[in-house]
Amino acid sequence: MAASVRLTVVAGGPGEPSGPSEYVFGERTTRVLGRASDCDPRLGGDGLVSRHHCLLDVNPPQARIRDFGSLNGTRVNGVKIGQRDRDQTPEEGARLDFPEHDLADGDEIEIGGYTLRVGVRGEPTRVLNRCVRCGADVPAGAGDRVCPDCRAEPSAMLELLLELAGSGDREPASIAGLTLLRELGRGGMGVVHLARDATGAEVALKLMLPRAAADDTARRRFLTEVELTRSLRHRHITELYDAGFADGAFYFTLEYCPGGGVDRRGKMPAREAVPIVLQVLDALEYAHGRGVVHRDLSPSNILLSGGDAKVCDFGLAKAFDAHGLSGLTRTGTTAGKPYFVPRRQVVNFKEASPELDVWAAAASLYAMLTGRPPRRFPAGADPWLHILQTDPVPIREREPALPPGLAEVVDHALTERPRIGFPTARELRRALEPHAG
Repeated sequence: MAASVRLTVVAGGPGEPSGPSEYVFGERTTRVLGRASDCDPRLGGDGLVSRHHCLLDVNPPQARIRDFGSLNGTRVNGVKIGQRDRDQTPEEGARLDFPEHDLADGDEIEIGGYTLRVGVRGEPTRVLNRCVRCGADVPAGAGDRVCPDCRAEPSAMLELLLELAGSGDREPASIAGLTLLRELGRGGMGVVHLARDATGAEVALKLMLPRAAADDTARRRFLTEVELTRSLRHRHITELYDAGFADGAFYFTLEYCPGGGVDRRGKMPAREAVPIVLQVLDALEYAHGRGVVHRDLSPSNILLSGGDAKVCDFGLAKAFDAHGLSGLTRTGTTAGKPYFVPRRQVVNFKEASPELDVWAAAASLYAMLTGRPPRRFPAGADPWLHILQTDPVPIREREPALPPGLAEVVDHALTERPRIGFPTARELRRALEPHAG
């Protein structure tokens, strides 16, 4: 039975303008609920519903909701889960720390005059798996086959995979002979190590650990999407040599870039930053022409190797999330601060259009030129709501000495309403080329 989460409007009407009275989510998604035109579900409420009222995070059969510091609050089964004080502004409300609330079958959500009933199909089983590394109990559906303690030590999981590969295990055999040298970086989903193969060549070995049960369908769909990345051959895209899944973990071998990410370089002069981004845009134009969108571009995955910039992780992080493998991550702090995410990507979780990459490339250039991301992210403010409510800071407010012509290009590239300034990588590249000297 395929898992799904259903929202049914049982009181208050279908919204203004009219919309469906029922929403069915059969795959990983997030939705912003409120009365703004970019919300879906969009609710009217005669002012009782805030413009961006709350965030729904769905990974069937799991669902979670969080209030955005709304004026009139959100309730689940009559219990208030979030509401700012009457004398607080929406900006002050966004700084309040309201907890996430897990939803179950039959729960009722009250927003303004609306009541939405939750229906859950395909409840996760409660049987236990055994951790593939230490043998501890792992609840099925809560992280597949790796326990929380081993998940906190992803490097140890890499060592286990290499041990299995050396013993002739069928699944990770392609990484047999690799020797771990040192850790290059880690994030919420896993770790990357520098490794050496039997010939002495150095490669990057990446491990990604699912936070939700990686069933056969999810694994297959994710690895099918990974194959699109593997097919990319471009001077400014890191080569993906191999990918696979074994014992609860996805592994990848990739081209190693000794210069690391441009995020480690800090603020850079325009004569260095612009040529790097021109190379990134060249890579984006190539990938977009083959139907591949990155969806997670930032300075941390623009790597340097010799005199070249190379884009890494093409589509991996977003595909991992889109196929439900990262669990529920868009609420709270688990997803980190989305410094380089355009507004449309918050509103529409599934969107994968090339212009989102173009916006992110411009945002990365902004950070390289100023040392800061385009938007101000006040301490304690909800980052997702902040993106919905604010625009990027004009770059010369941050860097007054920047040439006006270059500043104009960057500011236009970061325009989001009514549309993104440069819809294609080629157009932004042509606008930046006169400022590369």
